[in-house]
Amino acid sequence: MLENKVALVTGASRGIGREIALTLAKKGATVIVNYQGSKEKAQEVAAAILKEGGTAECYCCDVSDFEKCGTMIGDIIQKYGHLDILVNNAGITKDGLLMKMSEEDFSRVIDVNLKGAFHTIRHASRYFLKQRSGSIINISSVSGVAGNAGQANYSAAKAGIIGLTKSVAKELGSRGITVNAVAPGFIETDMTDAMPEKAKEAVKGQITLGRIGTPADVAGVVAFLASKEASYITGQVIAVDGGMTF
Repeated sequence: MLENKVALVTGASRGIGREIALTLAKKGATVIVNYQGSKEKAQEVAAAILKEGGTAECYCCDVSDFEKCGTMIGDIIQKYGHLDILVNNAGITKDGLLMKMSEEDFSRVIDVNLKGAFHTIRHASRYFLKQRSGSIINISSVSGVAGNAGQANYSAAKAGIIGLTKSVAKELGSRGITVNAVAPGFIETDMTDAMPEKAKEAVKGQITLGRIGTPADVAGVVAFLASKEASYITGQVIAVDGGMTF
């Protein structure tokens, strides 16, 4: 399905990013497992891919650094000769009520979650344009669609991802490059595992399908958007939220 494709997944050392990396590798892609601070976790992801007969390598890069993103993309192109799939998943949270939120916490979330996506797209797009092909999948969130109290910075960044996705889709579409966003809802991760059961049950009550999603639910949609079967889909935001926001 994705044989001979090279994919870069940012923030791929754990959670949704980890599952995306594993899924793309299972589909045949060579996967670059990007990480910033979790080297051991990233190596575990790459090792799991290699164990299954896939191809992967780790690459440390803080996506909030414009120049370092350029170096990362350039290194991938130099080594593999091409880049076909870019998944912008890297993200952080620094939650808090707006009236108490520091400028630093607001800016840091924007720098990683929104500007990080701009940085990688900016550097990768020149290669995609030369190839006249490429798939960009940006991970947004239902928080960016509907907002969420205590997450003004995160919601603003994820809403920005949606606007970025739609604009870039219009800019690159004539060269056969697709750009889409996936907006996960409440997904099982380390963060949600730490929540009290009562809180989890309260969230389930807001989900039409009555269950919390899994990273695999998100990864499957990403893999589809990266495939040739989705070659006529661009500029879209696909909610993977069990029906929280329709």
